[in-house]
Amino acid sequence: MLKLLSVPCQRSFHEMTTLSQTKELFRRAEAVCFDVDSTVIREEGIDELAKFCGVGDAVTEMTRKAMGGSMTFKKALTERLSIIRCSREQVNKLITDHPPQLTPGVRELVDSLHQRNIKVFLISGGFRCIVEHVATQLNIPLHHVYANRLKFYFNGEYAGFDESQPTAESGGKGKVISMLKEQYGFKTVVMIGDGATDLEACPPASAFIGFGGNVVRPQVKERSSWYVTSFGELLKELEKI
Repeated sequence: MLKLLSVPCQRSFHEMTTLSQTKELFRRAEAVCFDVDSTVIREEGIDELAKFCGVGDAVTEMTRKAMGGSMTFKKALTERLSIIRCSREQVNKLITDHPPQLTPGVRELVDSLHQRNIKVFLISGGFRCIVEHVATQLNIPLHHVYANRLKFYFNGEYAGFDESQPTAESGGKGKVISMLKEQYGFKTVVMIGDGATDLEACPPASAFIGFGGNVVRPQVKERSSWYVTSFGELLKELEKI
């Protein structure tokens, strides 16, 4: 039975989890995994970094292609970072001068999940230095953060990124969820996000909830059995427990 409930998201339209099944899986989830950029926070971290480094337009277009699923995530990440070539100092200054803006309602939702002893994880194709800042604001333990690591030379200049992280690859978010299920013994894990890389994490996630509160991606909306535009909708469902 659990296996049947855990495979719906990538199946044909008629075999997808129904809205009521998805809501039930969310209510009884042992863990909830959130995407970060354009989900937990209002912006795309890599686009903000690009703007800060003066190459915003070129990188925004590439992000749009990556999120739409028209190029592999790793290729898009490599190409965008080779344009930005940010220094450690620039990254630190971005976080100080333009800290990530939390999406309205996410703090209350995460607090409510924590109160119910539901584990919360952040799984991001963005950068750990930015995502850790977000996790701290939401009282999410840093060992519950999975994101890409930027590499710098001793003088602080850009030296690439850690390609061994699962989040650097297409399908990486699913790999993290599989790892979490194995490590913690979770049976029911729900993924919440706005993009193609979030949708493809189900399965192994038991259910996927599409989020359109910051940006609506049509292919994600049409393939989500439950698509929300505010975290208040999820909070209301949680309160039915």
